[in-house]
Amino acid sequence: MGKTTAEKIFDAHLVNEPFPGTKVLRLDAVLCHEITTPIAIDDLIRRNKDRVFDPTKIKAVIDHVTPSKDTKTATQAKILRDWARRHDIKDFFDVGANGVCHALFPERGFIRPGYTVIMGDSHTCTHGAFGAFAAGIGTTDLEVGVLKGVCAFRQPKTIKFNVIGTLPKGVYAKDVILHIIGKIGVNGATDKVMEFHGAVVEAMTMESRMTLCNMAIEAGGTSGICQPDMTTVDYLWPFIHGDFSDKNTALAEYSQWRADADAEYDQTIEIDVATLQPTITFGYKPDQVKTVSEMAGTPLDQIYIGSCTNGRLEDLRIAAQILKGHKLAPNVRGILSPATPAIFKDAVKEGLIDIFMEAGFCVTNPTCGACLGMSNGVLAEGEVCASTTNRNFMGRMGKGGMVHLMSPATAAASAIEGKIADPRNYL
Repeated sequence: MGKTTAEKIFDAHLVNEPFPGTKVLRLDAVLCHEITTPIAIDDLIRRNKDRVFDPTKIKAVIDHVTPSKDTKTATQAKILRDWARRHDIKDFFDVGANGVCHALFPERGFIRPGYTVIMGDSHTCTHGAFGAFAAGIGTTDLEVGVLKGVCAFRQPKTIKFNVIGTLPKGVYAKDVILHIIGKIGVNGATDKVMEFHGAVVEAMTMESRMTLCNMAIEAGGTSGICQPDMTTVDYLWPFIHGDFSDKNTALAEYSQWRADADAEYDQTIEIDVATLQPTITFGYKPDQVKTVSEMAGTPLDQIYIGSCTNGRLEDLRIAAQILKGHKLAPNVRGILSPATPAIFKDAVKEGLIDIFMEAGFCVTNPTCGACLGMSNGVLAEGEVCASTTNRNFMGRMGKGGMVHLMSPATAAASAIEGKIADPRNYL
């Protein structure tokens, strides 16, 4: 019997199995940010275990509130900053060099096919787009990961999603994953890996695959995984070209992590996107979705484009294509936060930032702030936001605020009309 991608990674990284079904895995990367890691750092200090297993395998960033907005967030940043310096963690990204973790770390080439990756952040599943097993974990597991370079998991079963058809005009990866979550529900993949296959996924860029995997957690998934292929190799080539004689050699190496044709799945779900419309959330759960046609005309107060879901250059290009030559409706404010400094710089070079600013958007530094209601775009009670982020529970972007999740294209069209609008009218 063949194996899924997750099964292959578990087998290759197994250290021991202290209890039946509980697998202790060797880690390739431990990712850290200033919201969850300082708690682990302080606890390790209290236990006289202020050490790291391998500073080259730890990557750290200040990204959720940056620059710090008050004494509390400044203290969180200082704890992480001092710890990184104390342990000579070279891959630490402080204010000015920092970006949204799940965009910055892949952009730096830190994630590879076959890797095991953990972080104290639920959207760590994003990194499965590279054919890795990447999972968000709690404080205790993070401490063990930092100290020993291992993490214990119950081996998850895998659901195979076969995405077929051709994406219609105005429909993107965000619409696909919102549709899938709407289909299976917020508990539909609980404690399972969501493995994405099919011609639609194969045709996606790495940016789109990261969007797809980013929201696996919103269906309860432990990780989202795409199959490594030449698109993966092309993305990683600036970082791996010294390790391989050519791209085909790299592809052959990475293909070992592809699921076998006879792998056994807990479930196989076919998703035909041929008739898929732009998709939007309407309530306080990511599985509460409707088509843009059903939601058109819903009044808005704020438009937010950014985050680890849709703040990459591809997303900015899509939104700018629609916004060019248009202005924000007078009843809404627009906020753009490119996910990393490199994305920001490229967007400047391509003239995208000019398009956003001429439309009336406020352009901020890279940060997660608005997504979790901490800074740079918090909603007032009763306000409604069209957002390219990944989570819409009550109070997510501010107490009493409503968040409608959507693609950058739908967000841009909605910015022009000041209400939820169909992006296909502008393409």
